[in-house]
Amino acid sequence: MNHYQERGTDILMDRTKGRPIPSGLVTPAFVVTVSVFFLIAGSAVLFLKTNLLTLYIGLFTFIWYNAVYTPLKKVMALAIIPGSLVGALPPLAGWTAAGGSLADDKILLIAAYFFIWQIPHFWILLLVYGKDYDKGGFPTLTNILSETQLIRITFTWILLTIAVALSINFFGILNYYISNALLTILCFWIFTMSLKFLNRTGDKKSFKNMFININIFTLLIITILSVDKLI
Repeated sequence: MNHYQERGTDILMDRTKGRPIPSGLVTPAFVVTVSVFFLIAGSAVLFLKTNLLTLYIGLFTFIWYNAVYTPLKKVMALAIIPGSLVGALPPLAGWTAAGGSLADDKILLIAAYFFIWQIPHFWILLLVYGKDYDKGGFPTLTNILSETQLIRITFTWILLTIAVALSINFFGILNYYISNALLTILCFWIFTMSLKFLNRTGDKKSFKNMFININIFTLLIITILSVDKLI
């Protein structure tokens, strides 16, 4: 649905002009049809196989992303902050689907991690594709701050991301000491990578590497959390 909503700006940006609609692979009508189908099908699965709370979280996620975050991107440079709520909701939905409570501090911490992580994730992307976002007519921090300032702010959010990740060790989320050790090592690794990122003003390759690294960081955290519970 987001591809349909942003089809007019996607065609203007190098990073997105290869998407299905601007590239002519599919029609806007087809995209809307598929989106509505999956919205209905997904909602039906949640209703029939989980519970109403999970369904409400799923529908709220859809509404927040497409009716709140997507329009906000056109009018405010800090839209990513309210928009990051979308990334924090899927873990909550999975938790409630399994019968968990939203008041449990364990899942709230994990949701907080995904919320915070998305902010440096996007701002690193912005350091790489800032001019591309200008072509699309999006207000961005690259038009307000210098590159050095944006790097420093992003670095601060990376540190906050690391702090939240490390705090997983202290909430009884992991069952094994080896899991705690691996998580700590992982946090130290991304910290060293972020120090290199902090000192590479103007280095697009370094920005791209940091973007990859912070995504790998989250992927490995998910892996540790998952494997720890499966053993």
